[in-house]
Amino acid sequence: MQLRYAFRLYPDAAQQAALARAFGCARVVFNDAVRAREDARRAGLPFPTAGQLSRTLITEAKRTKERCWLSEVSAVVLQQSLRDAEAAYRNFFSCRKGTRTGAKAGSPRFKSRKDTRQSIRFTANARWSITGHGHLNLPKIGAVKVTWSRKLPSTPTSVTVVKDAAGRYFASFVIDTDPATDAMRMPESDRTVGIDLGLTHFAVLSDGTKIDSPRFLRRAEKKLKKAHQELSRKQKGSKNRAKARLKVARAHAKVADARREFHHQLSTRLISENQGIAVEDLSVAGLARTKLAKSVHDAGWSSFISMLTYKAQRYGRTLVKIGRFEPTSQTCSTCGAVDGPKPLNVREWTCSACGSVHDRDHNAALNVKQAAGLAVSACGAPVRPGGIPAQREETGSHGLPTGNRAA
Repeated sequence: MQLRYAFRLYPDAAQQAALARAFGCARVVFNDAVRAREDARRAGLPFPTAGQLSRTLITEAKRTKERCWLSEVSAVVLQQSLRDAEAAYRNFFSCRKGTRTGAKAGSPRFKSRKDTRQSIRFTANARWSITGHGHLNLPKIGAVKVTWSRKLPSTPTSVTVVKDAAGRYFASFVIDTDPATDAMRMPESDRTVGIDLGLTHFAVLSDGTKIDSPRFLRRAEKKLKKAHQELSRKQKGSKNRAKARLKVARAHAKVADARREFHHQLSTRLISENQGIAVEDLSVAGLARTKLAKSVHDAGWSSFISMLTYKAQRYGRTLVKIGRFEPTSQTCSTCGAVDGPKPLNVREWTCSACGSVHDRDHNAALNVKQAAGLAVSACGAPVRPGGIPAQREETGSHGLPTGNRAA
């Protein structure tokens, strides 16, 4: 199984200029590839192959006066940019044919130098390395300082350098995990749990545990509002507006990092303590169109369930998602009678059949666990770990301090 480990980079002024050149060259090659394919489509010609694009847009372009500056960066960066363009078209055509699962991919678009996220990728043949002093040595960029928040479990196969909207730099390593080591890290358990996700409490477990929602966005709203007001008062195109935009981006990045860290800590805890986990397959996109949209986005249920999914596959746990139309809040967990829908302000109710008094969320968590248990016995063996694409958000902390910040 492949995962991504991200660490914070601190390049100096010269290295930042070199990274900016690399970002720009990779962006130009990507846009040239998209333009070449669009021109071929309009002319009714077959699409140029990857080899033809590599020869025309990189090898021959370096000899011209207009593109001679492409030789200032590593050739691997340019080749990987072409691979990204190929992957974008492949995903687009797969969606058109209906053979691709997941989110719908549109036609590749041109990249802009004003994009909030810039990235370049180095594979093993780029001859990048980690020095003895813990620096990341990148070709034609130099040895960049890295903050190692933890050790790499194995030798990385590639590294991606990312600059985010807040102006921070990260190195994202692709790592192949060892199943034997993962099994020793988290041995099998005999516990199972059902989870009911909510807004007042982020999660209520079937054992009665209630985990409060941190509401990171709500707590930072006052600061974000002030930062946005300062940004709106700056003249467009001025340096002060660029500084204000960076301030807004850093405020949003702080909220996103805290939420991601909370999700990682909670998902790892649930995976380590339980062999089987049951959750409800919520329609987050539908809930995000209601008056609760801001609270739903602040909770980040989709990100949390994605973390549970890949961590369950990594450590050999069973994760069962029950249908979103299962009446977990209407069913009595004691006798199984369906008592009908209830408004959201009803947090406790008494079963009309057996007289049991239920906490709405705890009762739903018990029903989620029961429904998932029936699904497991019907489907057979539990889910075993398999090969899935590298997860981008594996590290969680991104070099930021952990501890009570996300408690």
